[in-house]
Amino acid sequence: MSAPLRLVFAGTPDFAVPCLEACRASGAEVVAVYTQPDRPAGRGRKLTPSPVKQAALAAGVPVEQPESLKSVEAQATLAAYAPDLLVVVAYGLILPRKVLAIPRLGCWNVHASLLPRWRGAAPIQRAILAGDSESGVDLMRMEAGLDTGPVLLEMRTPISREDTGGSLHDRLAALGAEALAEGLRRTLSGEVLAATPQPDEGVIYAHKLDKAESHIDFSRPAIELERQVRAFDPWPGSDAEIAGERLRVWAAHALDIAHETAPGSVLHASREGIEITCGEGALRITAVQRAGGKRISAADYLNARPELRQPGTLSPQGRGLG
Repeated sequence: MSAPLRLVFAGTPDFAVPCLEACRASGAEVVAVYTQPDRPAGRGRKLTPSPVKQAALAAGVPVEQPESLKSVEAQATLAAYAPDLLVVVAYGLILPRKVLAIPRLGCWNVHASLLPRWRGAAPIQRAILAGDSESGVDLMRMEAGLDTGPVLLEMRTPISREDTGGSLHDRLAALGAEALAEGLRRTLSGEVLAATPQPDEGVIYAHKLDKAESHIDFSRPAIELERQVRAFDPWPGSDAEIAGERLRVWAAHALDIAHETAPGSVLHASREGIEITCGEGALRITAVQRAGGKRISAADYLNARPELRQPGTLSPQGRGLG
């Protein structure tokens, strides 16, 4: 009887946990888990283990947390595990060429986009921001470049106008685990997965999210601001100045209406939401958060600010885009 496939898993955030569980359930032997060092978190800034570390410890799998994989010592430690395969999912550290060469079967990566579109750090949010109609996950064989390797398996999912960064994240995390499980099943059965090179056309980079992007600029089209609110839920959120108060906006819907009012004006306010004029159309805001408060509906917010219910220069019913 042949020895089981020796697998090392490298990942850090919540997104990677379902993939770790898929590895453990595959029949391969997960001999070690690599994750980033514990980081300060919460109000007390207490050192906190990553979600992947917590899952690994709960499963009794050895955990390694090097600051970098560039040193000879870190590479020797990895080589000592004698992995047949290294699976990387949102690890957050660069893998040098010498690391990529250690596993007998190479290194796999689960990436949350349909490559080559949205290579890089924030593919989920960038897809929503761009108005993409679908996303997905690619199981990729890693190369030295950033998300440039050939694709082994791909699974797709539509993006709806109800999707947020959080909902799409969770769906792609589950889909990534499904794709990884399928790849491992076929590999363990003796199949060599076909590797399809990425096309040269259509390469777009998904740059890391920045809190500076959270500001809502009402001079932009309403549909773009709707996508921003959805993409940045739960992080970094979207902040706006509304009738003199700074609010975090958690839910909004673009309205295709004509108006001649300066962007950022309150056009209409009712239990259905607060309609704010934009460069094109208007944005109906339906959930907000005041400084130091919790998320509330626009209707509840208007109970505290009844003056906003006074009709503006226009009070159209409005119709949704799309």
